[in-house]
Amino acid sequence: MRKLSMAELGRKTTDEFHESRKFPLVLVLDNIRSMMNIGSVFRTADAFLLESILLCGITATPPHREIQKTALGATESVNWRYFEKTTDAIQYLIESGYKVMALEQVEKSIPLKDFVPKQGQPYAMVLGNEVKGVGEEVLQLCHGCIEIPQFGTKHSLNVAVAAGIVVWDFVCKAG
Repeated sequence: MRKLSMAELGRKTTDEFHESRKFPLVLVLDNIRSMMNIGSVFRTADAFLLESILLCGITATPPHREIQKTALGATESVNWRYFEKTTDAIQYLIESGYKVMALEQVEKSIPLKDFVPKQGQPYAMVLGNEVKGVGEEVLQLCHGCIEIPQFGTKHSLNVAVAAGIVVWDFVCKAG
């Protein structure tokens, strides 16, 4: 067994990434405070060829050295847009035909294993603040909520880790 070289991995150039057909998923970052988490989400969005990221509220925007530490250039490949209010971003997505889901622990949330994206339907996934989660007024606008079941003593996952789990699940199911 040997590690593959960078050339053998066959990665896209930034131009090829921009020209490629994307998975119909937009990530919405609702007031994420850690720039390292923001950068990690950018890197995940790049890895899975996602449509875009919407940065909202206090969520920092590129270019920023702290975001770049974990994004490793993904801010150049992944399309992104800033909204001062997350509710405006959600309204924009709904008007554009997206089914908007939040990743949050609420009554009647759908366990991730039971969520099946409808073929041909574009989706947006809202990821909330590291302490407060998805804002209440944002939840009221979403079509539903997905929850990652957890079995330990903690009540939440790191937002970048949660994003990676949900994106992988979506890509596998929407494939």
